[in-house]
Amino acid sequence: MNARTEPAEAETAPATPARPPLIREFLLVAGLFLVYKLGRQLATGHTGDAFRNARRVWDLERAVHLPHENAVQSALLHGDTLVHLANTYYATVHFPATLAFLVWLYVRRPAHYVWARRVLAVVTTAALVLPFTFPLAPPRMLAGTGLVDTGRVYGPSVYGPPSSDHLSNQFAAMPSLHFGWALMLAIGLIAATGSRWRPLWLLHPLITLLVIVGTANHYWLDALVATVMLGLALAVIHPPRRTATTAGRGTGVPAVALEPVPAGAAR
Repeated sequence: MNARTEPAEAETAPATPARPPLIREFLLVAGLFLVYKLGRQLATGHTGDAFRNARRVWDLERAVHLPHENAVQSALLHGDTLVHLANTYYATVHFPATLAFLVWLYVRRPAHYVWARRVLAVVTTAALVLPFTFPLAPPRMLAGTGLVDTGRVYGPSVYGPPSSDHLSNQFAAMPSLHFGWALMLAIGLIAATGSRWRPLWLLHPLITLLVIVGTANHYWLDALVATVMLGLALAVIHPPRRTATTAGRGTGVPAVALEPVPAGAAR
């Protein structure tokens, strides 16, 4: 009797962990976004240091032969439509895409949601330290580079004059959380889905990188530092472990049940 009932019981066992309480997660994610906005604002000021650091970053990029940000911007400036689209992407995609990513994971992949939320929280919190220790003016503010502030010239712009902009710290260019969050979105969806097309999610951070550089809001090094910080967080906070137990969803191959992996455990 036991031999016949055990498979049936196994089939009814949940394939994924229960979702975390919705209200708690709403407050945690809302807190993450508030920390991003308010935490950066606490590090305002240090204008002189921000411009000196900007010149150091620009000179370092040239010394190590990184491509000129001007090359990307020149491609955008071939037409008003393209540069306007880039400015719109910069202004409108960052927060909604990250929020949609977290909501989808919460509904469809709860274990991956917890993992992604933890990674984003760690990266965001760590990123708030740099503006205190290394304030950095964006390349659009740096004289002598030939770069244009595309948001101000072509619109739409998310920033006002630095002296009157009380909603953001424009001297917190490094690291680029625009890029860091976009890269985590791609990594998270690749890890959480089984489609053969899932590597295409990498187009989002690639487009984001070209946009943040082409609009002169960030240096290449801003994205590189964000990538290193994300890599360190991913090395500590592991994704859910996969075990072949359930049928795949639309892929023709066995799917997996997901078990959280404690931080520091072997993959």
